[in-house]
Order: sequence, then C-alpha cells, then structure tokens
Amino acid sequence: MSRVASAPGKVLMTGGYLILERPNAGIVLSTNARFYAIVKPLYEDLKPDSWAWACSDVKLTSPQMGRETMYKLSLKHLQLQCVSSSDSRNPFVEYALQYAIAAAHATFDNTKKEELHKLLLLGLDITILGCNEFYSYRNQIEARGLPLSPDSLASLPPFTSITFNAEESSEQKSKPEVAKTGLGSSAAMATAVVAALLHYLGVVKLSLENSSLPEDQVSKELDVVHIIAQTAHCIAQGKVGSGFDVSSAVYGSQKYIRFSPEVLSSAQDVARGLSIQEVIEDVLKANWDHKRTNFQLPPMMMSLWAEGAVGPYQIEVIKALLGARDSMLSIRTTMRKLGGTAGIPIEPESQTSLLDTTMNTKGVLLAGIPGAGGFDAVFAITLGASSSNVVKVWSSLNVLALLVRENPRGVHLEANDPRTTKITDSVSNIHIG
Repeated sequence: MSRVASAPGKVLMTGGYLILERPNAGIVLSTNARFYAIVKPLYEDLKPDSWAWACSDVKLTSPQMGRETMYKLSLKHLQLQCVSSSDSRNPFVEYALQYAIAAAHATFDNTKKEELHKLLLLGLDITILGCNEFYSYRNQIEARGLPLSPDSLASLPPFTSITFNAEESSEQKSKPEVAKTGLGSSAAMATAVVAALLHYLGVVKLSLENSSLPEDQVSKELDVVHIIAQTAHCIAQGKVGSGFDVSSAVYGSQKYIRFSPEVLSSAQDVARGLSIQEVIEDVLKANWDHKRTNFQLPPMMMSLWAEGAVGPYQIEVIKALLGARDSMLSIRTTMRKLGGTAGIPIEPESQTSLLDTTMNTKGVLLAGIPGAGGFDAVFAITLGASSSNVVKVWSSLNVLALLVRENPRGVHLEANDPRTTKITDSVSNIHIG
C-alpha cells in the first residue's frame, strides 16, 4: 500500500523582497519540475511483540544522493531520533514527518487513533526524488563532450545521481558537487512528503492529476496540506519566510500575498513546553490570512502576434504587452538599486548583460531574475514558438536552458512510482538558465 505524491518547483516572476511584507503581492509560477515522495509500510506484517513498542521505525531514502537514513519515532511524543550518521539528516523531511503525524493525532477520534497506531507500528518507508531540473548538471554534460543545450540535458537519465565532492584531508563526502537551480527544491520536497504522508495516514484525501473531485473538496484538503507543509518548511529553515514557495507547491501558479507571521508563533515558541500535537492543533486553528488568486500564462500567447492586420483589440493587447515589458525593466532597475544599497548582488553584472541580450531577442516578452536574485538562474517569458530563439542565444553565451515550463497544477497524487514511468519534458513558454 504505497502512496506517491508530487509537488512542483516555482519561479517568482514579480514581488521580489516586497512580498515579505503584507499586503504586497507577487506572481509565482509553478513548473513541470516536480519533487516526488513515496510512502509505504516498512514491514509487511506487525511483529508479535509490536504491541509493547514505544517507537516506530522510519527509513528515509534519497537514491539520487545515495543516502539511507534510519530513525526511531516515539509513538507518544512524536520525537524523532536519528540512528544513522548525522550528516545524512534532512530537517525538512523530519519536520514534515513529525507534523503530518501530529496532524493525524490532532484530528482523529479514538477509533482512528487506534488504527493510526497500528499503521505506524508497521514502520514508514519514505523515498524522495527530485526531477533533474532542480539541479545543475553542467559538469556532467561538459564531461560527456556534449553542447550546453536542452537536448543534452534531456539525454541524462531521470533522477540522475548527485555526486559529492571529497574533503581533501579525509576523502569523506562533503557538499554536493551539483548546484541547485533555484526552483525551490526544499519547499517542493517538504510539500510532497507532507501530502503523501497525510494521504497515507488518512488525514486528507488527495486527487490524481486528472481527477474530477469537486473543487471545494480539493481546496479543503489542500488547505490542510498547506498549513502543515508551511509550518514544517519554516521551522526546518529556522525562519518564517513569505511562504510563496510552499503555497505554489501546494496550489500551483498564483498571485500571492503572504500570511501574517504570527500564525506560526506557537510552532516557534518551543520554550512554552507545548507538545508537537499541541503545536499543530494551534496552527490548524490559526487564522491563515494569506491570499491567493489562481494564475497561469495564457496558453495561446503566440496567437496575439499572428494577425497580419492590427485592429483596435490587437492595439490594446500590444499596448498591454509593451507595458509589461516596461514594468519588468523598471523592476529590474529598482532591484539593482536595492542590491547596490544593501551590498548584495541581487542582479549581478553578468546577469544584467545576459538579461539585456535576452530581452532584445525576437519573441521575448519578459526576462528577469527570479525571487531574491543572485546567480542561481534567470527566466524568460516568450511568445509562441520563439522559445527556440532564446535557447540559441543562451547556448551561444554558454548558458544552459533547462527543460522547465510552467505547469499551473500544484501538489497531487501520482498513480505510480515515477521511476517506472517515462518522464518527458519539453521547452515551452518558460525557461530557466
């Protein structure tokens, strides 16, 4: 009885640092790059002496990193004890696990709690997998003598292993050799784990991608996933951020206004001596005042430029598109000023040159630095089939275009283990480099 859930990565197009404060809004796109979580029992049957157990066994596997971590989960206090080497710990998954189980305790009646106890005695076997687009495989591509192109990236096997550097003195594995691409891997991972666990434990009933469940029912279930994932992610990273990355991982592309940080005060204030279950009871009852409006890129943007004649309607459309370009240029200018004042390279000079070239490429509507900026990535929004122009320009500048496009769908169940399903992606409206 395995359950598989997946959650998307994100690109924050607008909002930057402003969305840290209410009521400033940002537009965030969810992508086809997804993190997967597979949850199943660790043991097929209950052990004869399991009735006396105070702990449950948990195994966390990350095949891409070659890591397997074992935990003991206290069935009374829901505390996790890692019984593997400490360098293999994953705080995002750990908090996701604890808080998802606490949500079950907080919402179940006594009968369901007994069923939950039996289910947990079977142990938990959790596997996490991230699409290649979350990581930069430039070194692997260059080592194969391949050009820096989407086709070369597509030639890599799905869920390619992440290699590690070795410490010079001890030859022990240290930091990953593969850099991240800034698509929000930790938020997508935490959300996928929370969703898979909540569904596996019976707290929520999530749908498959093409499900016909009523929208209000789906939204209600997703709200619970959002609260638990948001809490786990914030506590794991040690701060209460804006939450746009988790929100897009749960609900998909959207216009987003953050929640008030106070809703997580009980989760942060461990000094009060609250149990994990009490903390989750508090956050589930809290006034989550974030606002979101569904959003996605128009699927037929190419048609706006296909008309041979320009009528009154087309003129208004063109004015709006040109206005969007001007607004993005203004945003970039302001972000550069902010970075200069703060002494932080929000839009580094190397990225400025790349973005200017991209904006001057035929068919490009918008180009910018996603999220908080830096050297991670750039994005471009293109019209119609002109995306190939961007790929050619980026390749000529030694920039690798990722196989990333917008997919407005948030977290959902998967019918199968993604490793048994051929995953194919194509370059479309949105590109990250």
